[in-house]
Amino acid sequence: MHALSLPLASMFGGVDPWIFSFSFITVVVTVWMGFRSAKTSKTASDFFVAGRSVSVGWNASAISGEYLSAASFMGVAGMVMSSGYDALWYPVCYACGYLFLLLFIAGPLRRFGAYTIPDFAEGRFDSPLFRKIAVCFVLFIGFFYTMPQMKGAGTTLAYIFPGMPYWGGVVLVGAVITLNVALGGMKGITLVQAVQYWIKMFAICVPIFVVMSVYGFYGKHLAANDGRDPAALVAGVTAGDEVQRQPLTAKAPADTAWISPFGPLTTKAAKAAGLSDEAAKPYSLLYTYSLIIALVCGTAGLPHILVRFYTNPDGVAAKKTTMWVMILIGVFYVFPPVFGVIGRNLMPELYAATGAKGTDKVVLELPRMVGGLWGSILSGITCAGAFAAFMSTFSGLLVSMTGALAHDVYGRILRPKSTPAERMFMFKVSAVIIGAVAIALGSQVEQLQINFMVGQAFAIAAASYFPLLFMSVWWRGMTMQGAATGMLGGGLAALACTTIINLSDLKVVNLAEFWKANPLLRILCEQPAIWTVPLAIGLMIVVSKLTAVRVPADIRMKMLVLHAPEKLGLKQEYIQEHQTGMGH
Repeated sequence: MHALSLPLASMFGGVDPWIFSFSFITVVVTVWMGFRSAKTSKTASDFFVAGRSVSVGWNASAISGEYLSAASFMGVAGMVMSSGYDALWYPVCYACGYLFLLLFIAGPLRRFGAYTIPDFAEGRFDSPLFRKIAVCFVLFIGFFYTMPQMKGAGTTLAYIFPGMPYWGGVVLVGAVITLNVALGGMKGITLVQAVQYWIKMFAICVPIFVVMSVYGFYGKHLAANDGRDPAALVAGVTAGDEVQRQPLTAKAPADTAWISPFGPLTTKAAKAAGLSDEAAKPYSLLYTYSLIIALVCGTAGLPHILVRFYTNPDGVAAKKTTMWVMILIGVFYVFPPVFGVIGRNLMPELYAATGAKGTDKVVLELPRMVGGLWGSILSGITCAGAFAAFMSTFSGLLVSMTGALAHDVYGRILRPKSTPAERMFMFKVSAVIIGAVAIALGSQVEQLQINFMVGQAFAIAAASYFPLLFMSVWWRGMTMQGAATGMLGGGLAALACTTIINLSDLKVVNLAEFWKANPLLRILCEQPAIWTVPLAIGLMIVVSKLTAVRVPADIRMKMLVLHAPEKLGLKQEYIQEHQTGMGH
């Protein structure tokens, strides 16, 4: 008993009661809403698509809550602080990706009336084989995306409980969310995610306004950061109207590199190879273009986001929802970069730390600079927002991957004659299995940056689901053979590249000398979208042309269902479980 009490005392020693209280309340409210909503989840339709009854306002908030992950809440600020203006591509392209969804995919996808994206894949091409391929990529993308959420969980818990190991936070948060999803499914988490968006918005904007009112506003901090004001380079915090900053540590990038459009993020591979600034520019440009393609196209190919459009009543509501999502997340992304800019001035000691103690926690730490009771309260608010961030996104990912296992693998492939009750039971079992795997993976990535991992998940989605959805919705000549070849070619290439990079960064395999000698290959592996997306689309076109006789016989009707306005009455729900009781 005594031996057990020592680690617990070490873990809870030094815990700020305000920070703990806000975080605890967020978790309790989340679990309570999950339990409460679970009582209304009665049918398989409720578990998989929330009964297709979610209104535009609730769904826009829920999608925004799900999309604004730990990468958005913590990772963007941390990456802006560590890499400077290079990292602004992340929030800009995260928001821009929804324009693609709005214009090309959201409405047609909803009109098809499936439960999951693999449903759409099978229905569009009349191919059970293609469903299996699609399920694999739901899991690939999902697990890559859960890892940064787990990193956010581990980082936040390690901040709240200074003695808690990183993996402890991953296990604790993962277990809570898995329980929530297993109980309530899609209908259960919709209300939770909608409320969590507004928690995140409050938690990101209120503390930063208070910090700016005390330590100076964004423009003054930026002037101090970009080296134009040498007088600011002295120890201290504020003096009159001047913003002063702490001296940078040795690991911090220089001002000129930090403010450059081709800064530490995009020049990393070229700098490791010893290239000059001028010689590094083409590599930086290549990295930047590839990152833009990955983030914009990847947003339009994330299964856990796409599946939420099936919860809208119809295609018109899906498009209206997308428009509101663009507004909601666009407003949110104004704030995280401000944390990064001010954090560089006031908390440069974070550059010297790694893992859970590094720049990724600037959002949590910066409000404490206010000091005293208000500093603790403000930091508690941002911790509550961080909890809401990784809990809402992990919930969505868990539902998406669990749906793939319970509905597509069990209900469609292994036991197609299973009853809705059996599939609901399998949903709960699958949630536990997926949650356990996600926790195991998340406990291994402490040394990787949150946003870097998210960028990799986007690259895989951009090279697999985005080409599939875009081409399937808009080109009637695409065959199953073409779609499968393109998805496998582009998606597996992106998956292989990102896996190699992660294994190299985690020192599992030593490729440091190889990357130093081949900076171009390093960039093409680290950000592969610039060649894997064209590869996927090219394979789809060429193979579809070669197999043109395999175009589904009813393709004209399917294209009408995808594109005709609902008022013409052509829409048919591909999955009609709530009407027939046995599914399609």
